[in-house]
Amino acid sequence: MNDGTPGSPIGIVLLNMGGPDSLEAVEPFLYNLFADRDLIQLPLGALLQKPFARLISHFRAKNVVENYRAIGGKTPLLHWTQRQAQGIAAGLGADWRPYVAMRYWQPRADETLARMKEDGVSRALVLSMYPHYTGATTGSSVKDFRRAAAAVYPELKYRIIEHWYDWPGYLDALALCVRAGLEKFPEDQRARVRILFSAHALPQKFIDRGDPYLEHVLDTTRGVMKRIGNRSWRLGFQSRSGPVKWMEPDTVDVIDQLAAEGRQAVLLVPISFVSDHIETLHEIDIEYREHAHAKGIAFFERSPSLNDAPEFIAAMADLVSKELENWR
Repeated sequence: MNDGTPGSPIGIVLLNMGGPDSLEAVEPFLYNLFADRDLIQLPLGALLQKPFARLISHFRAKNVVENYRAIGGKTPLLHWTQRQAQGIAAGLGADWRPYVAMRYWQPRADETLARMKEDGVSRALVLSMYPHYTGATTGSSVKDFRRAAAAVYPELKYRIIEHWYDWPGYLDALALCVRAGLEKFPEDQRARVRILFSAHALPQKFIDRGDPYLEHVLDTTRGVMKRIGNRSWRLGFQSRSGPVKWMEPDTVDVIDQLAAEGRQAVLLVPISFVSDHIETLHEIDIEYREHAHAKGIAFFERSPSLNDAPEFIAAMADLVSKELENWR
């Protein structure tokens, strides 16, 4: 395959979900999210998806705005994804240019591709920032990027990395986060800490139709625990919404089980998120922490997110380098 114009910059494009950059952006962000049938299939078919999305986003926005207000009025997801892109590009060399394309808020793929065209980027590696593949997240983001590329910059040559759940450098970096989380506990409690991995839930029908997400998540947890050693761990699924059957068990139910067993120290490890955002900073740090304490768990901590940790950035740069070699 032709690698592009000799001497032209190479793009590294990170795909992510995006999130509101102000309280005023919460409702339109929710609309964009609920309007995507790859992510959420609202009842009564595709024709009514957008009207339902507008109605649901309007009524949900009031509560969600308060959650964002509690973490500073916006998501830090764009900040961290930009930092990740910049760090990966720096690790790859002077010819690389960093870009971010968000699925449900700015910068969208069309805007990013237009910038790449202006910058003279003729080839790019596109990296999904979801380690575990599901059609609801990676699948939707990849489809959106391909659509935008065909419309905005059809001459661009690009290759997409859709998952990296078992990439050794990623597992090493995540294991370091778990160890850092264990250090948050009093020394006399560390041997008793129960590790609870928490992944974003999917409707069970995604798994039933053959989506590999669950197996990818399990492979990641096993890979991390091989690095941590002989410790007890559990897996739960968070961020459910809507009246459909979801993957089980719910993370809250696992917290309740640990409390019922008399466990006093729990480390929650967000397994499907590589950046801090609403589901770590509010759902885990505020909601789950309060719930755990109310249930009698005295010590409840979260492992730090990967964000721009040097080990994680280096692992992603190595992953991209390997993919580039395969492309050539």
